[in-house]
Amino acid sequence: MSIMWDLPDFDGHEAVHFFHDVETGLSAIIALHSTHLGPGAGGTRFWHYENRETAVTDALRLSRGMSFKNAMAGLPLGGGKAVILADRSRAKSPEMLAAFGRMIDSLGGRYVTAEDVGISTADMVEVSKQTKYVSGLPVSDDGDAGGDPGPFTAMGVYLGVKAAVKHKLGRDSMEDVHVAIQGVGSVGGGLARLLAKDGARLSIADINKDHATQLAAEIGASMVGLDDVMRLEADVFSPNALGAILDKVSIAHLNVPIVAGGANNQLATPEDGQRIFDRNILFAPDYVINSGGIINVGLEYLGDSNVDEVNHRIAKIPARLTEIWKESASSKLPSAEVADNMARALIGR
Repeated sequence: MSIMWDLPDFDGHEAVHFFHDVETGLSAIIALHSTHLGPGAGGTRFWHYENRETAVTDALRLSRGMSFKNAMAGLPLGGGKAVILADRSRAKSPEMLAAFGRMIDSLGGRYVTAEDVGISTADMVEVSKQTKYVSGLPVSDDGDAGGDPGPFTAMGVYLGVKAAVKHKLGRDSMEDVHVAIQGVGSVGGGLARLLAKDGARLSIADINKDHATQLAAEIGASMVGLDDVMRLEADVFSPNALGAILDKVSIAHLNVPIVAGGANNQLATPEDGQRIFDRNILFAPDYVINSGGIINVGLEYLGDSNVDEVNHRIAKIPARLTEIWKESASSKLPSAEVADNMARALIGR
């Protein structure tokens, strides 16, 4: 256990659970960072990791991010995250999802799950057959909170990008603002469509070239290569794929005044927040700008909420970001550090 405690991303986590189901071959990790404000809430990521150490690191980083995200969103929820170690084929079965549901249930409500990368609403339905500690389920009424969190995350990121453009560039309109979007799945694709309606000039890149090509044709965006999108000269770089893409090398090559996107854990290390700040690039802390999805599924789990309340809370994201940016300018601390300090105070750390 001392090895776990010594990992760079172990941050006083309350618990890290390792599960294996012999019959289905399912291996999963559920990390609980904090239950100070409520049960640890965060989605399940279904991903093929090159090794188990990488999966552990992902679970630790993501669960800590969920503690901060839920606290900053004003939700009475702690931070947790699950990762399922997929094989190269990324094959899933109802039996595997049922086994995972039983794993969650064994924690007695300390962890509440929902969708994340590689997991769908239909998958959550299968999980919910084994446990009540699940959210992101199909809604029975159009006005209810819940369902796919992706569009709500995209809306929050969209509002955050607009707030960043106003704060940094002094522009109230997105007309002809050049945004380079890395990753156009559920969140990045939703963001791209919203920005296109505002007349933004978009350059997009995605590992799925066919999907990106179709989206580019649909919204009039330009296609760029995965290796080029981070070096593109633009007004905004918006990372919406996987995390840890902002490091010493990539930050040095950024050619934008703003970084604002929905990917989790965009900074490879805490020092990278300082590197962005030193380059005078406005950075939107990811767990603040991308909190729309957890606001939706969190309120669904807590009950007595509807889409109007979800949207009302998502609409507060720009003000929260602006508060962070103003404090960053005043204190001369990176916005990532300012946000971390605020979040830690809320969870008693």
